Amino acid sequence: MPAGAASGTEGHPAEAGTAVVVVVTVLLVLLVVGQSPVTVGLGARLLATWTTVFVSVLVQAVPFLVAGVVLSAVIATCVPPSFWARALPERSVLAVPVAGAAGVLLPGCECGAVPMGAALVRRGVTPAVAVTFLLAAPAVNPVVLTATAVAFPANPEMVLARGLASMTVAVAMGWLWLRWGRTDWIKLPSRPEETRRARAFWLSLRHDILHAGGFLVVGAAVAASVNVLLPERALGVVVGNWVVEVLILATLAVVLSLCSEADAFVAASMSQFSLTARLVFLVVGPAVDVKLIAMQAGVFGGRFTRRFVPATLAVAIGVASVAGAVLLP
Repeated sequence: MPAGAASGTEGHPAEAGTAVVVVVTVLLVLLVVGQSPVTVGLGARLLATWTTVFVSVLVQAVPFLVAGVVLSAVIATCVPPSFWARALPERSVLAVPVAGAAGVLLPGCECGAVPMGAALVRRGVTPAVAVTFLLAAPAVNPVVLTATAVAFPANPEMVLARGLASMTVAVAMGWLWLRWGRTDWIKLPSRPEETRRARAFWLSLRHDILHAGGFLVVGAAVAASVNVLLPERALGVVVGNWVVEVLILATLAVVLSLCSEADAFVAASMSQFSLTARLVFLVVGPAVDVKLIAMQAGVFGGRFTRRFVPATLAVAIGVASVAGAVLLP
């Protein structure tokens, strides 16, 4: 397998999740303390609805979030990167879909997929394969698809649509890299590696819980706010215009930075929007969001991120829109 990266080693992303958890906790405490003024301002009915949606999203999502984070930590610490170089076909054009299929077998959240992708590049795996795995692992693994089925019990076709669309995006980006990508776009900064497996497992678990848990709380709060505060007049303008719906939920997916093990429950709660728009939300989120952009810039470098992010966003929106039009009612 051809080497695919500039010299260097893998980098640590910033512990932004800690700050998110602290900020959200303070806001929730303030909400409880100031419940009476808030109730007067919003109305008891709206506040009760907001709280119900917020809590229900968290209660449904947390078990899948924890399962996904634990599995991601196990894979990150127990599966050596050299395994991939031995297991993948020598021809890169064939290795790309194989890497996509590996995402089905090896669950992981997007937080864990970025450093694992960088580890593959360090071991000489072509970046096209690493990019494919990076996009597929958090989007098509069994935990994510099971969570999607639980979140959309009345629409089982959403599971098929999400799996096919996400896999198509991952493989398409891998092949696009083979055609136009350049190895000098990737620059991997150095970091000291933790050699003790138990310690590495704990660090990976803590990192993903802080990031994913914090952003899940933010996402649940925004989802509840969308349900309660979006004016009916504005909703009437948006609903029925599939282009506007798709663009709104694609933007929300980028901004919310939800963990892929939990985003289906947030999408399911946005019942005002069409299934196709919500599919776009589910396909875009694990591929392009604010935390991923920051992590990719820190791990792969700015030159890679400036090219990879816009291309992935365009492909994800296009593929998900087509999949929704064909597979969803």
